[in-house]
Amino acid sequence: MTTSTRILAIANQKGGVGKTTTALNLAAGLSALKRRVLLIDLDPQGNCTTGLGVDLADDQPTVGDVLTGACTLGDAIVRPQSVALDLVPASGDLTAAEVELMERDDRAGALAAALADATSRYHDVIIDCPPALNVLTLNALTAADRVMIPMQCEYYALEGLSALVDTIEQIQASVNPDLEIEGLVRTMYDIRNNLSAAVGRQLAENFGDKLYNTIVPRNVRVAESPSYGESVLTYDPESRGALAYRGLAGEYVRRMGV
Repeated sequence: MTTSTRILAIANQKGGVGKTTTALNLAAGLSALKRRVLLIDLDPQGNCTTGLGVDLADDQPTVGDVLTGACTLGDAIVRPQSVALDLVPASGDLTAAEVELMERDDRAGALAAALADATSRYHDVIIDCPPALNVLTLNALTAADRVMIPMQCEYYALEGLSALVDTIEQIQASVNPDLEIEGLVRTMYDIRNNLSAAVGRQLAENFGDKLYNTIVPRNVRVAESPSYGESVLTYDPESRGALAYRGLAGEYVRRMGV
C-alpha cells in the first residue's frame, strides 16, 4: 500500500442505519472530487452493486471469488456507468465464500492479501461491510486503516455501538494495530425529533472530534436513487441528501489533511 491510499471500512452491525447508502454516496462524492476510488461491496445482499446499476453477467467474478482466491482483485473490478469509480461487486455467492473462509487459518486476512498489490492505483478504497460482526466484517477491519460508523440517532443504535467499538479494539489488539476509528456520521437525521438531538449530544460527549460535523438528513431522494442505479449525487444533485454527502466527502478529505 502506498502512503497516499486510504482504506476505509464503513461498518455498523445494526441494519437500517444508512451504511450502504453512506458507502456508495461517499465513494461517489470522493470521485466527484477527482479522487481515484475503489468501492468494495462486501455485503452478500449486494446493495452497492445493484444501487449503482450494475447487472452482473453469469461469468463476472465477484468479491466472493477474490476472497476464496478464485481470481485476483483486478479480475473482479467493473466500472458502473453512472459514476467514475471502480467497483468490486457482490452477489449471493458471497455467503458461500464466507462459509469457506471460516474453515481457513487465514480467514481474517484474505481481503488484505488481495488488496496488497492493487491499492497503489487508488486514493481511496471504500469497503461496505455487512450488517453483522462476522468473518466478512473481520476481513474488512483487518484490511482497513480506518472505520467510519454511520449512526442513526436513536436509543437502540447506541446499544449496538459499544459492541462494534469492542470488536474494533479486539482487532487493534490482535491483527491490525494501526486500525483507527475515523469517525461517526449521523444519518437519517430527523431535525424534528427530540431524541435525535439528545443522542447527537451524547455522541459528541463520548466521541468528541470523532463525531463528524456533517449530518445526513432523512431525504426521499437518497432513498429513491438506488432504484435508478445511481448515487444521489447524480440522481438529484441539488437535493439535501446530495449536498450532505458532498459535504461528508469534503470533510473526510479535509480531515486527512489533503
